[in-house]
Order: sequence, then C-alpha cells, then structure tokens
Amino acid sequence: MSDSFKFPEFYSFPPFFTIQPNLATREKQMGLWRELILSYHTSLKIKTLIVHDCPLWKNDQIGRELNPDDVKTVMNDFVKSGHGEWEDDTKTRCRILWRKPEQLAADIYTWAEANGYINSVCTVYELHSGEDVNGMSFEGADEQLLRRALAILEQKGKCTMFKGDSSSEDGIKFF
Repeated sequence: MSDSFKFPEFYSFPPFFTIQPNLATREKQMGLWRELILSYHTSLKIKTLIVHDCPLWKNDQIGRELNPDDVKTVMNDFVKSGHGEWEDDTKTRCRILWRKPEQLAADIYTWAEANGYINSVCTVYELHSGEDVNGMSFEGADEQLLRRALAILEQKGKCTMFKGDSSSEDGIKFF
C-alpha cells in the first residue's frame, strides 16, 4: 500500500471485500469501488491498472481481499462506468480515465480561457507537462486521452490541432 494515499474508511469495512447479493447494496458498493480505484490512481498519477497486480484488491490490515471473480465484477463495472478502458483483449490491463474525455475537454477549455490561450497556440507537451498546468485535472494525463479531449473541442469548433515535428510538439490553437 502507498503511504502517500489516504484510504477511505470504507476500505477497512470487511464486507466491502465481498460482492453484496442485495442489488441496491451492490450498486452502492460498486460506486465505492469506482471511487476508490479512480481516486487512488488519480492521486498517484497511475495511468494503467494491472489487474493481477493491483494493491487495492487486498487489505492486509483487516485480512480481507477480493476473490478473482469479484475483481472481474468490479473491473467490468468500472469500465462500463466510462472511467476505464481495456488495453488488451484478455482484460489484464485497464487504462484509467482520470476524468472522462468530455470532462477533460471542458477542463482544458476552462484552463485555456483562464490563462489567455484563446486565439493563441500551445503544444500538447505544454498541456501535459507545462508549468501552467500544475494542479490541473489533465496534468500528466494519458496522451491518448488528452488527444480525445482535444478532438471533442475541435468538433465543437473551440480549437484546431496541427502537426509538429513530434507528437509532443503538435500544436493546439484555441478559439
């Protein structure tokens, strides 16, 4: 477990590690798992969840862990919610979408407005790792996810993208 992540109280509740049979209780439980997976990976800036190697499935302090079938149930729910995408057909690696592409697109445009980038150009690298993005939801985000968010803005006529010498030098002009 990570010292830099504060686990929520429900993580120490033994029934959390057993999929609940009551539908209403299970839906609430799945929501808590989604929240935990997302907050853990976002706060630690982890972009990919390796299913067989995820520390969240086991809580040594209370001696509980999810069984493999329950891990599948949690992960399928997580992907279905739109916060994750399978990277492989065997469902062993899941790309974590810290924010959904639509949310990220809105965050990027708000940032562009607040920082004077309307009618100006910046690079994909600046959006990903620039000084102006410290603390923003898209700082360090997966480049593919960042490009999907920019494509949404482009479809809405709020930006245009153009090729640079490398993918990180691709430019974005906001309108």
